[in-house]
Amino acid sequence: MTTVLIADDQPLQRLGFRMLLEGTPGLSPVGEAEHGAEAVRLTAELRPDVVLMDVRMPGMDGLEATRRIVAAGGRTRVLIVTTFDLDEYAYEGLRAGASGFLLKDARPEEVVAGIRAVATGDAVVAPSLTRRLLDAYAHQVLAPPGTAATEDPRLRALSEREREVLVAIGQGWTNAEIAERLVLTESTVKKHVGRVLAKIGARDRVQAVITAYDAGLVRARP
Repeated sequence: MTTVLIADDQPLQRLGFRMLLEGTPGLSPVGEAEHGAEAVRLTAELRPDVVLMDVRMPGMDGLEATRRIVAAGGRTRVLIVTTFDLDEYAYEGLRAGASGFLLKDARPEEVVAGIRAVATGDAVVAPSLTRRLLDAYAHQVLAPPGTAATEDPRLRALSEREREVLVAIGQGWTNAEIAERLVLTESTVKKHVGRVLAKIGARDRVQAVITAYDAGLVRARP
């Protein structure tokens, strides 16, 4: 059973998420928070598998709450919920340690799939959307362009092939695209991706994208 904490300041939004979770086998709502500070407190108390986190809440917002939950080092993963015209907030959430994000108008099945993906250690952001977000907002929230890849200690343990895979992840390629372009099987790519995540200390694929940009391996298009 995957347990979920709902953090949203809108009662109707919380009700909708709760009804969805209660009606879905394998998912269980374990608590609700109206603001970020309450989300942090309840996460420490209830230890849910996933926090469905709104961005805009009174007092402590969802971004700061995400930072604190992730910094606590527990197993809980955060799934940011935002609106399409606030992509920059979602991206800041990813930088804060969230494992992905959903749009508030996502279909119920997309919410369920997103929660399950995050709970199993995967990322929710699709590669094409990841690429679009990075292109649009990297210059605002990522490391300055002068950062050299060789200066990042997270890259030292990577083999040449693993570095190529990390670059491909940073460019938003799917496993199938990586396999085709690097002339590898998808199963081999999956193994490489797993090793890359482990070596750079990334929680999931989204965090690997962040690392690739931070390390200067990939740059947003002007």
